[in-house]
Amino acid sequence: MTDPTTTKPRNRVDTHHHVVSRDYAAWLRRQGIAAGGLPIPDWSPEAALALMDERGVGTAILSVSTPGVHLGDDAEARAMARDVNEYAAAMVGSYPARFGFFATLCLPDVSGSLIELEHALDALGADGVVLLANSRGVYLGDASFDPLFEELNRRKAVVFVHPSFVPGLDPLPGVPTFIADFLLDTTRAAILLARSGTLDRYPDLKIILAHAGGIVPFAAYRMSAAAAPSGNPFDGIARLKRFYFDTALSGSPTALPSLLAFAEPDHVVFGSDFPYAPALVVGAFTGMYERFAMSESQRRSIDHGAARQLFPRLQENE
Repeated sequence: MTDPTTTKPRNRVDTHHHVVSRDYAAWLRRQGIAAGGLPIPDWSPEAALALMDERGVGTAILSVSTPGVHLGDDAEARAMARDVNEYAAAMVGSYPARFGFFATLCLPDVSGSLIELEHALDALGADGVVLLANSRGVYLGDASFDPLFEELNRRKAVVFVHPSFVPGLDPLPGVPTFIADFLLDTTRAAILLARSGTLDRYPDLKIILAHAGGIVPFAAYRMSAAAAPSGNPFDGIARLKRFYFDTALSGSPTALPSLLAFAEPDHVVFGSDFPYAPALVVGAFTGMYERFAMSESQRRSIDHGAARQLFPRLQENE
């Protein structure tokens, strides 16, 4: 076992790090929209790099958080997706060793998403895509999204699944939706992706579930039969184990045992959730993760090994 108190990493890969351009933040604020019950935070490359240096992160893969870019108008969503992707690509261009990015698409607009996917991957060099667990009430795994998933599979893409608002569920009074509802949203998407046969039809996808997969690791055996098209619980477990899981807001002594007991050893990646998780919160969860006893090989895999397998270009920057 490693002694985490003596470990001073400098090469972590943060796969859950949000980018908030000024234009995107202003657009959301003009419409009075928050993100999971939180105000839209400020973000700058300087603040991000300072947090990364403090927490031993060599590279962060940037992504846009909920509510994404589709607020009801396809044309507006397409324009904003292009804007945030161009901004993220510019950050990577300015700091190529420090940043990558997941492209924002405009689901439930599948046609627009396919157009933006081609531009983001081929012209901008995105490292994958970020998809919300549900887009305006339509969950990942719905057949209407199959044309997009077919193209993502053809490209062997990395897909980062981030939670959003659970459709039809009113927030608890005084409790921001990111506290509990986000966990349910991710879990529902994971079950439907497995149950719908999406994982079988598109086997070359690498799908990362945010926040340790919601409650997937903890309740995997309870939901196993529902997670298989056949209803066979063993098939369901096998499908749920195909997911990758990040440690964002999940590096605690209660969450990590369940996550590490369920996930494949090379399917856990480091995540911070900055800046929606402020620096103090990131520090608290990272500190708990660093103090948690695990093998040296497991810690190396979480810190950077698994991510470098997902993003081979990062191996060139070692």
